[in-house]
Amino acid sequence: MKPQSSTSTLPAAQLLRGQVMHQRLRPVPHRFVYPVFCVRLDLARTAEASNAWFGVDRRRLMSVRTRDYGARDGSDLATWVRERLRQAGAPDDGVIRLQTFPRLFGFVFNPISLFLCHDRSGALRAVLAEVNNTFGQTQHYLLRASDGGAIGEHARLSCHKLMHVSPFCEVRGFYRFRLRDQGDTAFVGIDYYDQGQPDEADADLQPLMRTAIGGHLHPLTAASALAALCAQPLLTLGVVARIHWQALLLWRKRVPWFSLPKRPVGAGSSSGKETLP
Repeated sequence: MKPQSSTSTLPAAQLLRGQVMHQRLRPVPHRFVYPVFCVRLDLARTAEASNAWFGVDRRRLMSVRTRDYGARDGSDLATWVRERLRQAGAPDDGVIRLQTFPRLFGFVFNPISLFLCHDRSGALRAVLAEVNNTFGQTQHYLLRASDGGAIGEHARLSCHKLMHVSPFCEVRGFYRFRLRDQGDTAFVGIDYYDQGQPDEADADLQPLMRTAIGGHLHPLTAASALAALCAQPLLTLGVVARIHWQALLLWRKRVPWFSLPKRPVGAGSSSGKETLP
């Protein structure tokens, strides 16, 4: 991520329009690509983000509700994130941007949302990933550089998998995240390894799955929000429908099925460290 010189260099809200890709490499190959859009929201400037079609904690056809994230009680979301950063010893004095699917017509399901946490100088210092499954469970992964410094665009952020996400994967192994912003484009890649350790060399490991979302960033204005709504009015309903459709395809390919395990008491958050290439 390129550093931001101030909180005013970017709009209060941006629209990311692009594609999501999911690829399973074994025991049978399976891949799909869908068009999507999501929003990036500066949590300190939510009042500036509203327009005729989009709002934060307001009745709009496209919206973000703070009670969908973090403590899920409608309290200030930036305060909640900063407390997680302080607990981990990470800088908590910069811009925090939430990348997430918005609610459309009141409905949303977010497989993953990202809190991009910067320091006062604008450098990206931590990423708080909020992962949800279709069983109503949530897991937070706080990703940081191993030396506590800035996260570069070539860095890989690793954390152990702690929650059941797909019935076709066990709760073991680890994730590697890659983030890249270049001008008006953004990319997030997530590789899931069901074997090995995060610090092992890439040549010794093969991921089980690769997931990525990327596209072009635009200011989230009334015009861009309306264009996205008209292009994909059923996006958020489609996220859930496509999850179940792809599950059916995997079942027909006879991919092994794993039941939902019991979660340990206190599960819900974790921290990870960056592994440099």
